[in-house]
Amino acid sequence: MYYYELHEGDGDLFADLLLARSDEMPPDIFFETVQEIRRRVQETFEQDTLIEAIAEELERDHDFVFISDKRLTAAVNVSSTEEENFLADLDGTYDDYDDHEGDVDTEADYRAVVARFVDDEGPLPH
Repeated sequence: MYYYELHEGDGDLFADLLLARSDEMPPDIFFETVQEIRRRVQETFEQDTLIEAIAEELERDHDFVFISDKRLTAAVNVSSTEEENFLADLDGTYDDYDDHEGDVDTEADYRAVVARFVDDEGPLPH
């Protein structure tokens, strides 16, 4: 199995996704294939992101597997704190997570955005 990645965005906000393929496609051919699809769909795609539209085309026409959340069998939250480890419900809820602080929406319907802030002394701790 060979794995490929698509990135979209700039230095401040980005998205990425993974694709898999049983036969290797050379990187330069992969790039040209992605570019051809991008030119064709960039003005008309209905997915949330351009890379999702490209991934769906690669899956349909070029034997790739778009590794999307729809294909997940299980998702586990892993933490060094025992109480924060749980099996996530794949329908978008996290009923097993006991939010003691009250600041987590357990019924959220959103995409995650991860931000890394830097102050004058360097990156802030995780």
